[in-house]
Amino acid sequence: MTSADFSTVLPEFLLAVYAMAALLYGVWAGKDKTAATLLWVTVGVMLLLGLWVGAGGSGSRTAFGGLFIDDAYARFTKVLALFSAAAVMAMSADYMQRRNLLRFEFPVLVALAVVGMMMMVSAGDLMSLYLGLELMSLSLYIVAALRRDSARSSEAGLKYFVLGSLSSGLLLYGASLTYGFAGTTSFAGIITVVQDGHLPLGVLFGMVFMISGLAFKVSAVPFHMWTPDVYEGSPTPVTAFFATAPKAAAMALIGRLLFDAFGQVTGDWGQVIALIALASMFLGAIAGVVQTDIKRLMAYSSITHMGFALLGLLAGTAAGVEATLIYMTIYVATNVGVFAFILSMERDGQPVTNLTALNQYAQAQPVRAWAVLVLFFSLAGVPPMVGFFGKLTVIRAALSGGYVWVAALGILASVIAAYYYLRIVYYMYFSEEAETLDSRMPLVQFGLLMLAAVLTLAGAINLFGLEGAAASAAASLVQ
Repeated sequence: MTSADFSTVLPEFLLAVYAMAALLYGVWAGKDKTAATLLWVTVGVMLLLGLWVGAGGSGSRTAFGGLFIDDAYARFTKVLALFSAAAVMAMSADYMQRRNLLRFEFPVLVALAVVGMMMMVSAGDLMSLYLGLELMSLSLYIVAALRRDSARSSEAGLKYFVLGSLSSGLLLYGASLTYGFAGTTSFAGIITVVQDGHLPLGVLFGMVFMISGLAFKVSAVPFHMWTPDVYEGSPTPVTAFFATAPKAAAMALIGRLLFDAFGQVTGDWGQVIALIALASMFLGAIAGVVQTDIKRLMAYSSITHMGFALLGLLAGTAAGVEATLIYMTIYVATNVGVFAFILSMERDGQPVTNLTALNQYAQAQPVRAWAVLVLFFSLAGVPPMVGFFGKLTVIRAALSGGYVWVAALGILASVIAAYYYLRIVYYMYFSEEAETLDSRMPLVQFGLLMLAAVLTLAGAINLFGLEGAAASAAASLVQ
């Protein structure tokens, strides 16, 4: 390892060292007595690292012989993952402390998961891709079962682990096929095999298997089956984490693999992505209609939104990747606000997740109800919320790639999905009176809820430099 290699991976190295040091300190100092301190220190570390990575300059560098790539695309996703993970931990502190769930392992595992995310979005080789992906996945399996005295939480962790192992097997099988036929695990080497636009049959099968394995990580159909049960069974702060940073990182990894390794055959993988996107949009939209639990509803919402995010990749151009990056940023920011509200849903001090608990909520808490209305309107794609422009951007990308039928059906799926978002607004404003939720809401949760709502409105006028950053990131990937 050279000094240049070390400087390239320095943010990941520092976060990994911090996670190991936090683990040792937690054990030495008395485990859960240090949990709150470690959580807030981890929040600070991630925010500082996010600012550092974001200001990390321009250009592209590689390390370890091309195993690791530091470019604008990777930095964009790393900043998004670091900031969203910090936000989720900050708004979860009060919830977890009051329910005796705040163990020192939680911030340590989140930090290790983020190290994995940072590693995998910078992957330039199938081996580094797998190492980063598995580090993230193993950490997520554990936090899903964080509530050890809950059968539902244990079941969520077990289901996630078993199905995640299956997806890892698919990914590894695809990687082995690709290596066997291409003769290399390097993305730069793989793309030379298909330089003339011809994809050998073995590499084609390998590509499909790898896409299938990665589709699991973003809850895309038909690899979505874990999502509703894991979202519902996991502690709500863990569900909030699942819905934000890992989704953004996994979507960025799909883009990295498709364009760096298979960028010369967009027509081959475009058909696969189109089918996955279309199935995800419709299943998430239709299945979400009958949900009565808000966490399960957000699971199906996630499935349909991942379908929309995939539309941007269909164009096979830098503009399409830019659309996907913008869409994922909007999605993550909106979900941070939504889950800040879900964490505050209590009655007599006990968490409540049934949708009917929101009956006439606007009368008791008009400001919070307004913020929730704005966020769900944005998820539904109702103008002038920024979510509408996010969907418009990815649909335009699909159209520019010639996938008119996918774009048209995507609009139909969006109309169907709007029903269950608008139903929540109906419960808050127009349903019959019922016992209200507790008024208590910690300052951090309230602040993130309001910030997300304000940004959702202001984003329709000014994206605060997001478009420029996303364009630079996309240009560094698609050259």
